[in-house]
Amino acid sequence: MMGRDDITVGVGGDGGISDDGRIYPNVGGYFAIIQQEMSTVGGCRYRQTIPQGRNGRLDVNTNYGIRRAFLPQGDRRYFPLQQPTTQQMMIDTISAAPTTVLLMGTHTNFALFLMSNPHLKKNVEHVYIMGGGVRSHNPTGCCSKSSISCVPQQCEDHGNMFTAYNKDPYAEFNIFGDPFGAYQVFHSGIPITLVPLDATNTIPITENFFKEFEKKQNTYEAMYCFQSLKIARDTWFNQFNTSYFMWDSFMTGVALSIMRNGERRNGENDFAEMEVMNITVVTSNEPYGVHDGSNPFFDGHVRPKFNLLEGGVHSGHVLTGLDDPFCVMKGSIKGKCQDGYTKEVQGLDSVAALVAVKAKPNRNAKSPLDREFFNNFLEVLNHPAHSGRFNLTNQFPHYKEVMYKPDFRNLIRGIPVIFDMDMSPGDFIALLCILKANIEVIDLKGILVSGNGWSNPATIDVIYDILHMMGRDDIPVGLGSITALGAPELGCEYVKVIPHGSGGGLDTDTLFGLARMLPRAPRRYTAENSMKYGAPRDTAHPELRQPLAFDVWQQVTAELGPTDKITILTNGPLTNIANIILSDTKAKSIIKKIYIVGTHLVDGEGEGNLFTVPSNKFAEFNFFLDPKAAKTVVESRLDITVIPLRAQRQVSSFGKVLRSLSAAEKTPELSFVYRLLLLMQKLQKKHQSYNHIDMFLGELLGSMFLVQQSHLNYSITEKVISVGSGHVSMDGQTILDETNGKLVKVLDRLDSDAYYTELAKLLATKKQSALVGSFDEQKRVWSKASNKKGRDDPRFVK
Repeated sequence: MMGRDDITVGVGGDGGISDDGRIYPNVGGYFAIIQQEMSTVGGCRYRQTIPQGRNGRLDVNTNYGIRRAFLPQGDRRYFPLQQPTTQQMMIDTISAAPTTVLLMGTHTNFALFLMSNPHLKKNVEHVYIMGGGVRSHNPTGCCSKSSISCVPQQCEDHGNMFTAYNKDPYAEFNIFGDPFGAYQVFHSGIPITLVPLDATNTIPITENFFKEFEKKQNTYEAMYCFQSLKIARDTWFNQFNTSYFMWDSFMTGVALSIMRNGERRNGENDFAEMEVMNITVVTSNEPYGVHDGSNPFFDGHVRPKFNLLEGGVHSGHVLTGLDDPFCVMKGSIKGKCQDGYTKEVQGLDSVAALVAVKAKPNRNAKSPLDREFFNNFLEVLNHPAHSGRFNLTNQFPHYKEVMYKPDFRNLIRGIPVIFDMDMSPGDFIALLCILKANIEVIDLKGILVSGNGWSNPATIDVIYDILHMMGRDDIPVGLGSITALGAPELGCEYVKVIPHGSGGGLDTDTLFGLARMLPRAPRRYTAENSMKYGAPRDTAHPELRQPLAFDVWQQVTAELGPTDKITILTNGPLTNIANIILSDTKAKSIIKKIYIVGTHLVDGEGEGNLFTVPSNKFAEFNFFLDPKAAKTVVESRLDITVIPLRAQRQVSSFGKVLRSLSAAEKTPELSFVYRLLLLMQKLQKKHQSYNHIDMFLGELLGSMFLVQQSHLNYSITEKVISVGSGHVSMDGQTILDETNGKLVKVLDRLDSDAYYTELAKLLATKKQSALVGSFDEQKRVWSKASNKKGRDDPRFVK
């Protein structure tokens, strides 16, 4: 949008840190340094404080849905093993010339750079840090003087962690994300300017600022920022009394003003009052030198990691999570831990830093804007120099949003089906197979999405893109639970076993970089909401609200005929189905069958596929990711057919499936699947991080069994099984249990050659083929005035 496709973007990396403290190249920064081991699999000691769903990472990852609606699509995209890593980008940039660094989030990446490349530190001229709280006083959660029953919450805290102030009221999110990493940056000897909560608490979003901003949207970047501010304001309970939106821009403004003013005394600038303070970052809690199992730098080591000082400031108790009893202060709702606190101290452990303490008032007393920064913010965003070139709707001369819905009025519809998926690569191909099925045989009524599986919940947008590609914008998509059944909303109890980097979330969230090849759908995740569904107020377009999984279930079942029943195919953890069974008393009478792609029967048929949990050799990912849900569904006494690993592994050959697809007649959907699988095969051969990805091929079997089972020459047996739960070494394990188990059908074997033939034949059929085959095709449509594809197609209504 801004015409800067020349700027390098560094993402992730698959390096690790050994037990003896050796930092390998290209550590990805997925974990705080204290948690980083030799892979991209691990827990969320600090990150768990960030909510995962609405008003959390889901909204941040999608920018509340504004990103997809507004930003244009450029030619660059993530591509596996070719994307520059974060560490390599920093090495290349900082070694080339003297560099100023702006840190807007956690300090992990830059700290790792400094620890690994001390010879390049001299090229870093200055570091500007957004975050921390030194003398700050949190203005939220306070009680009015007249209130009798109100209990103060975060009021007057130094920090802003609204999810964890009862354990650590001192920390701010950015610094808390990696206290040891921040300590390395602060104590690096590089000049530091800190813009903490002390200053940003003094720039709340006022009604006057909001109105002025609404009037001044003369550039695309101003429009984008205002829309982002508006949806954030509309979906937060504290409508005007928050400064979250302005923090990073305020820090940038202060940094640029200081640099523009040169070497003026004490960093004098236009926007903030500055003061030199002696501070440090608290990384552990006193008493120091007491090994209580909370501190991986010391516990279990003969010599502390990174040669840290025994009994030093890093050797105390480290907050282990939101249920850490050490951090509880008796008789108070506030905690006592200080991890991540940017604390004012004296002595050898202190660092002199230039600190912004307060935003300056507007020099124009008659202005409706009460801060000098607000004037500059609106001026810079609306300045015509270096402004944005276009947004999505102006990127193409004939852009038009069209909803494609099939016209099935004269057809007899097949069995009603709900597809439950966790958005792994195999799930998307399975979805295409279901969409290709004859509507008179299989009638896909709705899609439920598990947010606690292989992909980030924001990947729901890829589902919308595939539905649009296939002309099925009529199918509702419901966003399900983001945590396992009974698991804390804040945390990563089971999903932590999925890698974050190559072969994990980085690739599944992006469909190995190919998701951007799909056409852009008019539907997308959005934070739009209404008071009817619990929002603090109606947003501008509450009708666009993202449905929840249970909403879709209720919609689909309400539209059933009097004798109709639902068949469910599940391709991920069983969280959504378990929640439906537990929440809807009529569910069992409405569900005809459940086909479960998952589980591994512990019956002498080898190990499971849970390669990231060495202590659990016999579980399968879908059952492990929510063992309580799996147990609930298996014990429901519904008609269940499980498609276990033994059957999936019979059809998990890249070579065979690619040969079948290459020999078939091409359709857009077949070509996309072929390209995806070919890329996955090449990656598996090229890098060990991708050794496991052929397991995603087995996930197609459920949809093929549902659609083409009469051609697969299969055998099914009945077995009595039970699902283990309660300890990581047994979670999700499925055993034969004649005493306490439940009867299910098990797909034992099938004709794999017939399967590969039928898969290619299904994807190659011209019936119910893609309406818009790719984003490139969509671009051509949007670039020509007279292109009627889709408008006059008798299969679809616009």
